[in-house]
Amino acid sequence: MEKVSFFWFRRDLRLEDNRGLYEALRSGYPVVPVFIFDVHILDKLADRQDARVTFIHRELERIQELLQSVGSALRVRVGDPLTEWQQLVQEYSVHAVYCNTDYEPYAVNRDRAISDFLAAQGIAFHAFKDQVVFHELEVCKKDGRPYTVFTPYSKAWKVRLQEEKAAGHDPLAEYPTQELWGHFSRLPVAALPSLESIGFQASALPIPDKQVSVRIIREYAQHRDFPAIEGTSRLGIHFRFGTISIREKARKSMVLSETFLNELIWRDFYAMILFNFPKVVGQSFRPEYDAIAWLNREEDFVRWQEGMTGYPIVDAGMRQLRATGYMHNRVRMIVASFLTKHLLIDWRWGEAWFAEKLLDFDLASNNGGWQWAAGCGTDAAPYFRVFNPTSQQEKFDPEWKYIRQWVPELNTPAYPRPMVDHAEARARCLSVYKAGIESGRTSLPPLES
Repeated sequence: MEKVSFFWFRRDLRLEDNRGLYEALRSGYPVVPVFIFDVHILDKLADRQDARVTFIHRELERIQELLQSVGSALRVRVGDPLTEWQQLVQEYSVHAVYCNTDYEPYAVNRDRAISDFLAAQGIAFHAFKDQVVFHELEVCKKDGRPYTVFTPYSKAWKVRLQEEKAAGHDPLAEYPTQELWGHFSRLPVAALPSLESIGFQASALPIPDKQVSVRIIREYAQHRDFPAIEGTSRLGIHFRFGTISIREKARKSMVLSETFLNELIWRDFYAMILFNFPKVVGQSFRPEYDAIAWLNREEDFVRWQEGMTGYPIVDAGMRQLRATGYMHNRVRMIVASFLTKHLLIDWRWGEAWFAEKLLDFDLASNNGGWQWAAGCGTDAAPYFRVFNPTSQQEKFDPEWKYIRQWVPELNTPAYPRPMVDHAEARARCLSVYKAGIESGRTSLPPLES
């Protein structure tokens, strides 16, 4: 039996400029490409028409077509990843398994278990950095500890980039995988499992194009905060599933827009935080905030979900999310602040709702954004900063174009009155937060000397 290397696709659904795939194709062994629909992830999805599953399936079909053009084929499995690898090593003579690193706690534990299993079989497991420019502790303080504030992190990130370039290694350089496509194993075509066979149906939600005009990136700083303007890239889902290269976009951003580059650095920052502080999944980064006495009124949460709060900018955002799987970035901050501070609903409720509905859901960025809005995260807005939804609307949607698109019944009896008064809600928020934080601080164990 011919010995082969495997490349395991996960958050990197492309054949171009793919670090782990490049290393696999250079391994000296024919490469078998594989993707595993992880049932542990699929089983948690409430919507059987989840557009993200449709998107993944479509991208796998695209990869399959490209592989067929070079005489190879993708192998797609459905199941528990460890079980699938136990079966694959029985079916093939395996030299090594290659992939790109995933930093989410579930993925870290999954990969550790699979790496341990493969090692027991004498098979190497190689994971490479691909979805971020710098990871783990590549950008850290002088004492080796991770940054927890974005601005000094971003400055150090840019210094590290220039230092690497000066040393002859460009972290943004492309990995020319296309030159090595001839190293894929010659495999007969195998039909991909249908969406129906894995328990899903095709979604009709449109997916943003991964081709973004130069104008949008060049004018990003001027237009990104205005939801009525086509001023953002809408590339989130493509970054999430790796259908585009972070290195390519960073190279272009350095020429076109430092503001857009900073958004890419935010992705690195939150991925770094998640890796080094996995407790943020379920806990506040600032532990004293876990003592806040949230109201958590279910009926208030439902009105927020349905876009019926009586605050037009909040309702427009929530309706856009339900209808399209997307929400404008500025509006995400407004609706998150409203939920946590006006309604005093636990940020974890909102985080979970976004995780269910956002096409571009990314655990690190979603968690970081929600904790920022609630005041309990890294680099967070102070708890006494409470967005005024009316002022935000006047500043960022002054002509009501965005709101009219999503709240057509505005100024009619069908539209509800504001569910809370801003001034009263703000005063209540400050009181509850202050009491909770002071309580949390006094109940925390003393720091070790």
